[in-house]
Amino acid sequence: MQPTNGSVFIRGMGSHLPEKILTNQDLSKLVETSDEWIQTRTGIQSRRICGKDEYTSDLAVAAAEKAIADAGLDKDAIDLLIIATITPDMMFPSTACIVQSKLGLENIAAFDVEAACSGFLYILEMASAMLHTGRYRNALIIGAEKLSSIIDWKDRSTCVLFGDGAGAAVLSRTDEPDTGLLDSCLHADGTRPELLQMPAGGCQMPSTNESVENRCHFLKMNGREIYRFAVRGMERAAREILERQNLEIEDVDWIIPHQANMRIIETIQERLETPKEKFYNNLQNYGNTSAASIPIALDEAYRQGYIQQDNTILCLAFGAGLTWGSSLIKWHKS
Repeated sequence: MQPTNGSVFIRGMGSHLPEKILTNQDLSKLVETSDEWIQTRTGIQSRRICGKDEYTSDLAVAAAEKAIADAGLDKDAIDLLIIATITPDMMFPSTACIVQSKLGLENIAAFDVEAACSGFLYILEMASAMLHTGRYRNALIIGAEKLSSIIDWKDRSTCVLFGDGAGAAVLSRTDEPDTGLLDSCLHADGTRPELLQMPAGGCQMPSTNESVENRCHFLKMNGREIYRFAVRGMERAAREILERQNLEIEDVDWIIPHQANMRIIETIQERLETPKEKFYNNLQNYGNTSAASIPIALDEAYRQGYIQQDNTILCLAFGAGLTWGSSLIKWHKS
């Protein structure tokens, strides 16, 4: 098949959060912290936590079913499935293959991508490119995480930050030009992986009694350095994509940043010199859900009526890798 003209747009959205709510007060019973300490430093009030027998694939399926319904498609119309996650159900097979089975999708391409908190922007660009080849009709992309499974609940510097959840989108082609995903700027710098990582579990440090005793199977983060990188990376990605599209920040209707820390978001807002009212935030309710962060926020902003037809939306992300990027979307719902 020949490459197609036109655009790729978000045809449907969906998200899913676990029922269990873990408040700052609840956390204060686990580690030495307080609601005031957490809110002052992060802006987070609560987060959602999976049950013991609730997995990343379960969250992904629930979000996917809502996105497919919102797209007005039968599930058999989906012929491409990509999941962004750093908390797969298992090392292999991919969580995408497990989700494919749970959704009853047969004989379609399905695979995972790991770009941490930037993951949804990566798979948005990847699926768009694959749809443009003309070999696929409708792509289902999902950011899904059970971060509670890799959090050290004895480390107050990290356990207060993260939560579980999933966000999904169905992408389709349209003959209309200059709509949907307008552009993406994606970057990575792998020279400092130690700033945000889970040291054990791969071939570099296989699971041993020692790795478990040393708590190497939990997320480790240098918060100060990550803050500096996040602010610098997201500002640069925002300016890069606007310059490439010959736009000013005033031309953007909504900014949806990765929901990691309110201090980071506020600093980005100041550096871009744009009103805080343009930023859609739900960090206070869910914490940092990594690859699920942006699609959950995008789905909520859409369902709550903030995002309107033909709005221009700027998504910004950063994450482990280190990765960072931006996506520019002209909202189009057929």
